[in-house]
Amino acid sequence: MLIPLSEHELLVFWVQLATLIATARLLGWIMRRIGLPSVVGELSAGLVLGPSVFGELWPEGFEWFLPEEAVQSGALLAVSWLGVAFLLVVTGFETDLNLIAKLGRPATLVTAGSLVVPFLGGLALGVILPSSFLPDDGSRLVFTLFVAAALSVSSLAVVAKILGDLGLMRRDFGQITVAAGMANDVLGWLMLGVFGGIAVSGEFDIVDTSLTVGALAVFIFLALTLGQRLVDMWLRRMRRSQDSLGGSMSVLVVVMLLFAVVTQRLEAEAVLGAFLAGVMLNRSRYLHEETLERIESLTMTFFAPLFFATAGLRVNLGALSEGNALAWAVLIIVVAVVFKFAGSYWGARLAGRSRRAGLALGAGLNARGALEIVIATVGLSLEVFNEVSYTAIVLVPIITSLFASLGLRAVVYNWRGDPEEISRLEREKALSQNLVVTTSRLLIPSRGGPGSVAASQVLHFAWPLEAGVTVLTVDPARRWSLRRFLRRGSTGASTRAAKDAANQNLSDVDITPLRNVFFEREVEHRLIKRPDVVQAIVSESQLGFGAIGLGMSPSQDNRYDLDPLAEELLAVSPLPVIVVRRATAGVPAAFGRALVPVSAVPASRMACEVAFNISAQLGTQILLTHVLETDAAETDLSVEHGATEDRGTQRGQDVLQKTKEMAMELGIEPETIVKKSPSRSAGILELEQQAETDLIVMGAQLRRVNNRPYMGGTVEKILQSSSATVVLVLTPYDL
Repeated sequence: MLIPLSEHELLVFWVQLATLIATARLLGWIMRRIGLPSVVGELSAGLVLGPSVFGELWPEGFEWFLPEEAVQSGALLAVSWLGVAFLLVVTGFETDLNLIAKLGRPATLVTAGSLVVPFLGGLALGVILPSSFLPDDGSRLVFTLFVAAALSVSSLAVVAKILGDLGLMRRDFGQITVAAGMANDVLGWLMLGVFGGIAVSGEFDIVDTSLTVGALAVFIFLALTLGQRLVDMWLRRMRRSQDSLGGSMSVLVVVMLLFAVVTQRLEAEAVLGAFLAGVMLNRSRYLHEETLERIESLTMTFFAPLFFATAGLRVNLGALSEGNALAWAVLIIVVAVVFKFAGSYWGARLAGRSRRAGLALGAGLNARGALEIVIATVGLSLEVFNEVSYTAIVLVPIITSLFASLGLRAVVYNWRGDPEEISRLEREKALSQNLVVTTSRLLIPSRGGPGSVAASQVLHFAWPLEAGVTVLTVDPARRWSLRRFLRRGSTGASTRAAKDAANQNLSDVDITPLRNVFFEREVEHRLIKRPDVVQAIVSESQLGFGAIGLGMSPSQDNRYDLDPLAEELLAVSPLPVIVVRRATAGVPAAFGRALVPVSAVPASRMACEVAFNISAQLGTQILLTHVLETDAAETDLSVEHGATEDRGTQRGQDVLQKTKEMAMELGIEPETIVKKSPSRSAGILELEQQAETDLIVMGAQLRRVNNRPYMGGTVEKILQSSSATVVLVLTPYDL
């Protein structure tokens, strides 16, 4: 039976929430203003409102604010535990297991050094700490294990925040720091689960401990395999619903709570389940893009400050005034800083990193935060720590976060890295500003054949390797429905093209050539099982894709027409569509020279992104041109960049200059030319012949003419007359 809180208890509860949140946010804002992590201010809010300050200045008010009643304390702590669960979900989202594996030897050695050395220091310290740091009848073994765990871990959330604030996240040492921080978090939560089980049982039993570790291992394996598939299916269904964002958030909350229940039942801690839920949800590409932003916003504005402030409420600095407790607390902080720094530094040096990189890693990985506070909180709740030891342990993340922030600033001052790293960072910066060439997944509807291979080759050259690929083909059971659709849709396109498409054996599409092109990427093959093929493609495209790729091949009369299926897709696609019409002589292994017509519209910028990234990958020479339509008498006047004959030419030169600057950010030196011609298509085709280009990349905004997609007369003329490979970046009607 539910027993409601009294009116007075509810009043105190709301006052507690309002005061803790307001104070934590204010002090966190002050810390950020002076360049320190907000967690320092949020923890300080608990110190100010706890027995150390508020309790000393106004004992009566403090007693009203924090009465020693189980029900009153339980309500606040329950919300605080819910807050740490959400905080751990967000932390799990920031944990990329692939990154840990990718960085290999450096990440492994730095992780090992940053964990093992301070863990050994913590074990030694736990053995020699006086009995005043242990609760009555407390186990020295369990206490020592918790001290070692608390001193050895780093906080991924704080590490990431510091690196982000300093703009160091994408530096080489920054990536290693994040990877090591992720591994610290993963192993830290596992240690907490195991040590918590030992604390619950009251002794170290090899059989019980092995069962706990084994059960956790089985659960983690099932969660990342079978559980991942089930959650993917659930999120995929939610993604297609009208309230896809709300559905994704519901899945996140339910999965978090279910995982928390399981890990708590396994005698580990519920927060371990929340962390694992975040890791698993982050691995799903079907989660709505705004889900993390919404959850993170709620967590960082309410739940996290409340948790950190509540953790600070339990800190009583007065407890350190008894005997030599303060000296021992200082020793705990020194051991935490020195041993963590030494382990990280020597791990980096063994991995072949520079001294400066080692110093940066030692400083960055010293940042503690949520995990250490959770370990301290769990230790207090399980009566492993008493008030004295809890206070000393919670002081560590405050001091080390200050050390990490100030230390990193000093180490990286005026240090840009080696030329290779600088080049990579500049490329990543340019990529982050792109409209179409991003790390989002690519969708390729395919019936096989040279056209699809050509499209796959262009997309592979242009898009970063982080972008995965999904190839869609028609399920054998649906081939007759598709053939009927093609026959019905032949109006407006050549009957021969429709018949050719309908006669293809769509049920036996071999995507092996496409897999060979995308050999370095993650490739997924899905079957369309619905009769309305186009709507099935559109529905699939709404599951987090960035662009659709289509290939064109000539029909029997050597015309390049879109078949009815492609026309229908262009008419309704919500995403940019990259149409690749392969060269008349086949697709070269690499493109030597590309012609890129430019203008001031977004579609033109998107086409430039494709061309420039192909050039960055293959070394393709780029020729940028702006074609001015003139009278026939002026067609012999080709104006090279730098001339200023008329206003139209000057505008063209301005457009070319801005586009050239965009190319140079990727390390590309393009040629530029303003071309005068009776028509844009004639000027482009003439330049193609003069410059001997084997690739044309151009953008266009789709329009509707007679209820069919129209790419413009210039584009259609280029498709019919050019002998080069033609890449069209087509933006949807409403984009």
